[in-house]
Formats: sequence, C-alpha cells, structure tokens
Amino acid sequence: MTGAGGGAGEAPAVRPDATATATATATATTTTTTATAAAPSSGFGAFVARARAAGTLVVQPRMGMADPLRMRDGLRATRDAQGATVGTITLDSYTRTGDLEAARRALAEGVGLNGYPIATHPVDTTRAVLRGVADARFPVQVRHGSAMPEHIVRALLAVGLDATEGGPVSYCLPYSRTPLREAVAAWQRSCELLASTREYGAEPHLETFGGCLMGQLCPPSLLIAVSVLEALFFRQHGLTSVSLSYAQQADPRQDEEALTVLVRLAGELLPDVDHHVVLYAYMGVFPRSPGGARLLLEDAARLAVRAGAARLIVKTTAEAHRIPTVGENVRALETAAAAAADERSRPALTAVPGPHVADTGIEAEARALIGAVLELDADIGRALVRAFAAGYLDVPYCLHPDNAGRARTSLAPDGRLLWSSVGSMPIAGLADDGPRPPILGSTGLISALSHVQRTYDDRAADPSAVAPSAPGAAAPGAAPGAVPGTPRTSVPPPTTPTPRRELGLTT
Repeated sequence: MTGAGGGAGEAPAVRPDATATATATATATTTTTTATAAAPSSGFGAFVARARAAGTLVVQPRMGMADPLRMRDGLRATRDAQGATVGTITLDSYTRTGDLEAARRALAEGVGLNGYPIATHPVDTTRAVLRGVADARFPVQVRHGSAMPEHIVRALLAVGLDATEGGPVSYCLPYSRTPLREAVAAWQRSCELLASTREYGAEPHLETFGGCLMGQLCPPSLLIAVSVLEALFFRQHGLTSVSLSYAQQADPRQDEEALTVLVRLAGELLPDVDHHVVLYAYMGVFPRSPGGARLLLEDAARLAVRAGAARLIVKTTAEAHRIPTVGENVRALETAAAAAADERSRPALTAVPGPHVADTGIEAEARALIGAVLELDADIGRALVRAFAAGYLDVPYCLHPDNAGRARTSLAPDGRLLWSSVGSMPIAGLADDGPRPPILGSTGLISALSHVQRTYDDRAADPSAVAPSAPGAAAPGAAPGAVPGTPRTSVPPPTTPTPRRELGLTT
C-alpha cells in the first residue's frame, strides 16, 4: 500500500470547489467498489448488525480498571445488564502515550492507574480476564486515545481481541503533540495489522472517533466530515467492518439532522463494508444533579433511535463528580436501553419510515469538506495531512501545531452550534442564514461549555419539565431504567457459531 509520507505537507495551488458532491467524493476514493457489503458472520460488527436487525439499540459503557479481577467483574456486570450490551476495556494514560516502563513501575509499586494496562499485564492474565466472558454474544472493544497505537493493537491482538477505535486525526489533534504526518503513518500500519487478522478467520472492527473531535464546540458538518474521512482511511488500509461516531451536542434538532446526514453519507460512500453509526452521550460538562444527568442520557438514547444510530456510548449520573462505579455504569446502560425501547415503541416512529428533519445546510457543508479533502490526493492519509496544512479542515479551539486555528464557533440561545469563522474551509456561504454570530470571548466560551449542564439541571429541578413514566417502565424495586422482561439474550446468536481464535502472538 502507498505510504502516508511524501508530499503530505504541501498545499495545493488551487482551492477545490466548495460544492464538491458525493459523486466526486466517491470517485476520488480509488479503492471504492460498487458492491454491497455482506454482513459479517462474527465479531463486533456482526453483533451490532444482529441487534440492529432485531430493532435493539446496543449500549456500551466507558470502563477500565487496572486490576484484572476488577476488570473482569466489570465486564461480567456489563454482560449481565438488561439490554443489548457490549464490553469496553479502556486503557490507562501511560499505555496510551507509549510509556510502558511507567505503567510497569505503577503496577509494581501499587500506584493507581486510570485504566487497564493491556500492553503491560502478561498476555495470559488478560486472556484469563476475558475467558468465559467475551465471545460472539458479548464482544469487547479496546478504547485508548493513542495517536501512535501500534503497540496497543499488537497487545489486543495477542489476547484474542480484534475491536478498537480512534483515528489518525481524532486521536492526534485533541490528545497529543504528535505531528499529524506521523500519526497518519502509525494509524496506517495499525489498520494493516488489524486487517491482517482476517486470514485467521477474524472480522476486525475499527470505530472512528472523528465525530467526537472536541465535539461540544464543533459544528456537526466538521464532525461528520472527519468521521467519514477516517472511515474511508480505514477501508483504504484493509478494514471491512467500521463504525462512524457522532457526539451528542446541545440542540436535539441539530443532532438529529446531523445523524441523519451521517447515516446517509456512510451508506453512499461505504457501500462495500459493514458499517454502523455510534452516538456518544454528551461529552462536555455534564449535569451535576442525578436527575439532570439521567434526562440527558435518556435524550441521547431516544435521539439514537430516531436518527438511525445502532450503538450508544453511555454516561452515568456520576460524570460531573468522579469516575463512576461499575454499578453506576450498569444503571446507565439499563436506563439508556429502556429509553431506547420506549422511543422505538412510539406510534409516530413505527408509522413513519425514517427520520424527517429540516435541512439547515449540514449536509451541504459535510459534502463540501469531504469532497475538498479527497480531491487533494488519492491516498487519504496524505490528503488529510495536506487538508490541515491548507486549512481545508480546521478544528475550532484545537491548539495542535498542525491545526490552522482560524475556525471559531458560537452557541445560539437554542443550543445550535454555528460557525463564527470558517477560516479557509471551503464551506463559506453554504449554510448562511444571516450574519455570522460573534466570536466567543472567554466569558462566552465558559458559558457555552456549561450550557447543557445548566439546561438539564434546570429541567430536573422543574417537575413539569420531566416526562411522565412511559408504559412499560420499571416496577418499584427494579433496577433503575430496566424494563421488566428485557432479556440479556435480546440479540440473536450468530447463525454459524465461530470459536474465538487467539490471534497474533501466543505463549
């Protein structure tokens, strides 16, 4: 495959057409075929596909503990929660940054870590954590945050896992000072490592984090564009099962439009790979009250159902205060599953096929951004580096040296995110509906960051603003958010059971 290096920092002499269409986008992606993707028979993507076919939203926690016994207990509790759940092993910061010696010292000295050190624990230890827990009915994803993830990919393959997430842009710009060119090259090698496991019968899965790129202050069109571009990058380097992310923001109408657009573009531009959309419960300042946090999570689950997302990453009522316990994660999973089931049962949803939302220009902007980037180079990695060098992609408030830093946003009173300045991005005029709002000062920025927290805490404090219990709500004494009779086995089993293979290095 073509490397991600030469010529990546050069800006083109002529700016691409800002109205580039999805047709041009697909043409520029030279590895595209017109075949329709066949659903995989096993693996993380297959589990989500079966849940989606059964009309069930998959719910997933953020969870990672350094102690293997606690990690195993957390996975088992997630597996046994009511609803369609998948497991998470979130890694610690030392592993994320590649400082494995520091991780070893921390384990030896009993110093607490903020996640599971998968590259430091012996392979047999992690296999024991997973044995009897992770299988086709309960897949597990490794989450990490690394701009240079090869050591993590090798470690997760060695223990028999094949699902992870991130991306060359989304895990470089917000989380590191690594040059984007180096991150692209590392992610290319990591994709190829994952893809190589297919010869052993695996169907590895990679989720782009692009839709969460400082999402609380990033207008949807840029989140969609980066999510799609990273998914195309994954496909170009051998992955055939991917997911595309989007982070819940402050206005449900804007979010529903954005998710609808993301689902549509993914269907158009990734027709030959298994794919689904994953929604993240709000990633900014979370409500401080338990009631406000629960309302925000329930709204995320309902949004996922209305707009066609297949999976939801949950947050708990403890997010504003501390790292949540396993029990709090389980309650969040069950709350989200119950809200999703209730939303799916509403007559309006079953009577009208597909979401119907207003068009405010998100799709036009996203198509223009994707098309402009893909016109820069047939190699998507090089195209991404050149796009940031030219300012065609520009993440608001991101301080990474490879980010132009000219784009700015503002928050409307109703919660919609708007562009105050688009810098050199090829989207000027595509979604204008009047004068641009002013660029936020420090006071306005702080206010915007806490808008969701204030809104939902206020809703929770006002009983008239809280929706009444829906039919089928949990009976007294049931687990919060649980719907009586919702079985763990709501996702059909694989049609052909596939034994888990131990991939990569073995002992």
